[in-house]
Amino acid sequence: MKTWVTWLSLVVVAAALGFFLFSVNRAGEWSANQIAGLAIAIPAFALWALARVQLRKSFAVRAQAKELVTHGIYSKIQNPVYVFGAIFIAGLIVYSGRPVFFLVFLILIPMQWMRVREERRVLEAKFGAAYREYRRRTWF
Repeated sequence: MKTWVTWLSLVVVAAALGFFLFSVNRAGEWSANQIAGLAIAIPAFALWALARVQLRKSFAVRAQAKELVTHGIYSKIQNPVYVFGAIFIAGLIVYSGRPVFFLVFLILIPMQWMRVREERRVLEAKFGAAYREYRRRTWF
């Protein structure tokens, strides 16, 4: 995927987030859960975006083994896009003040886990021992 498409995607997501936050908080008063939610969501979004950019050409909707990305955030966390994406969603749920939305995780987490397992299978098949070593020294 071209770099400009990546950045355009990030801008669109950020604009959608801004629209969501503006529409939820019409009164202009900030509650504790909104402040806490933003404190969780904003850094998570920034780290998600950084992880997405660090993937460069390795980003794919379906599991593909183009390159073993081991630099930046990927030097510590194997799946930062999933980790920070989930934290970002948790922040939005806290922000909304509607705990029922945590039911999203009942769907999201198993789906993401299935994706992680498929990606691991594909990466191990292509990169073998190098990928196993990478997994050994990184978290999730």
